Amino acid sequence: MSGPLDGVRVIDLTVNVLGPIATQILGDMGADVVKVESPQGDPIRHVGAARNPGMGSYFLNCNRNKRGMVLDLKRPAGRAALVRLLGDADVLVHNMRPSAAQRLGLDHAALTAAHPRLVHASAAGFRQKSRWWDRPAFDDVIQGMSGIAALHAERDGEPRFVPMVIADKFCGYVLASAIGMALFRRERTGRGQEVHVPMLETMLNLNLVEHMSWGTFGEPERGLGYSRMLTPYRRPYPTQDGHICLLANTDEQWARLFAAIERPELITDPRFARLVDRSRNLHELYSLLDQSMPSRSTAEWQERLDAADVPNGPVNALKDLFTDPYLQETGFFMPMEHPSEGTMLTPAVPVAFSESPGAVRRLAPRLGEHTEEILTAAGFSPAEIAEAQA
Repeated sequence: MSGPLDGVRVIDLTVNVLGPIATQILGDMGADVVKVESPQGDPIRHVGAARNPGMGSYFLNCNRNKRGMVLDLKRPAGRAALVRLLGDADVLVHNMRPSAAQRLGLDHAALTAAHPRLVHASAAGFRQKSRWWDRPAFDDVIQGMSGIAALHAERDGEPRFVPMVIADKFCGYVLASAIGMALFRRERTGRGQEVHVPMLETMLNLNLVEHMSWGTFGEPERGLGYSRMLTPYRRPYPTQDGHICLLANTDEQWARLFAAIERPELITDPRFARLVDRSRNLHELYSLLDQSMPSRSTAEWQERLDAADVPNGPVNALKDLFTDPYLQETGFFMPMEHPSEGTMLTPAVPVAFSESPGAVRRLAPRLGEHTEEILTAAGFSPAEIAEAQA
């Protein structure tokens, strides 16, 4: 069985994280992704642990299921070779600044006449045709501008970044999803289209689902932010020997949780009896849990909470993930052999399809590894290949 995007050809001009995450998802789902790099390569090749230069762990984790080639798009021969490859492509993806795409003749307006079925997908910091359409942006900037960094200040007075490139990664997932939608529409209409993901608006949509509050009704002065997310007691609770995460939601779950912490009377306390009451008294409610958890070990609490059917789990350090019994059972970390990097672990494809499952077919390419293979298959002569690579 092949993935749901089997037969789709993607030309991937992306670098760093957002774009490569998007195209890796497409590759996981069966698309033939051709990663086109400059002679210097994707900068993220040089980030993270590495056995060999230019093959850092960060790059390896964003670029599996791709073939790699090198073209210098600043040279006419390189651009011409790329445009020729687009003749057999279904999708072009880039995350360069819009003005750079225009200078290279790779914007949607320049390509659509010759490639009407092409899905032209891109991501940038801000919405097209806005005052900031060409303004540079990275994950940290977007975390700050979208209000995500300031959420920490509501809890302890200091804005902070989420300790991952959450904007890059989430926007990458959105870009992959949008490309899939555009391909579906093309199957209905026969026409491609332009797809653009602005990072700021995408992260604002993510952030404001629960935090828009009275802003939903055009009255932001009456209050913003969801108090359950902002109380300092919404955190992993310390136990005798570690930490535990837990959350009750329904009245029934809270009744069972109160019984598990040996405070069954709390379910009739006017502060906590109903959802609306608990929502108004979250700080007190969560502080009670915080005070209760140190009385037992994490394992003891897991046993009690499992018996009460209350969602819970331990706090895993990064190193714990590699020995986690559940992840071992599901085969999440898959050992594979890379031609140059040796034995590697790669995460399994998380999304399941009953009829067309995705798969990890190849690990990330070396710089220019498949250039000759790709150009030969596209009908380039040896002389044309030499000119494109010169």
